[in-house]
Amino acid sequence: MNLPSFPHVALYSAGINALNGMLAAFVSSNVWDRVGTQLLARVTGPMKFRLVLQPCMAAFFAIRSGIADAKTGKSPYFWTMVSDPTERAELIKDGWKSVGKVFILAIVLDVIYQVIELHFVYVGEAIIVAFILAILPYLILRGIVTRIARRRIASSSVK
Repeated sequence: MNLPSFPHVALYSAGINALNGMLAAFVSSNVWDRVGTQLLARVTGPMKFRLVLQPCMAAFFAIRSGIADAKTGKSPYFWTMVSDPTERAELIKDGWKSVGKVFILAIVLDVIYQVIELHFVYVGEAIIVAFILAILPYLILRGIVTRIARRRIASSSVK
């Protein structure tokens, strides 16, 4: 039986302790309290127009892509991305091509908001806000639009 040497055991132990410390800091209730409070403050703070504008931009791109999916006979976007690993990479590229600029804009605007309001930049919060404002509406709407457009196309071809 091969036993690990002392340096390997020490490195492994140090790695586990470091990971444990990072995880404890990440899940700390103080961090999540701050994140929650600051995310909610964005609704009433400066630049709140982006909370409407960016989901609308994402919705526009989702509708455009969903109609194109229906015309070409593709399956609903999010469901296919989750259930078909062979198409996942291509769907992610296609989605990023559609909504990536909105996501980047959401990050930039949130960083500007943080500099104005908080005088500090929390990168994790900027990514969370950008995901909520750009990616989430796109993921939800594209599949719904595909299903609706497919039904309309099918019903108009029957008549």
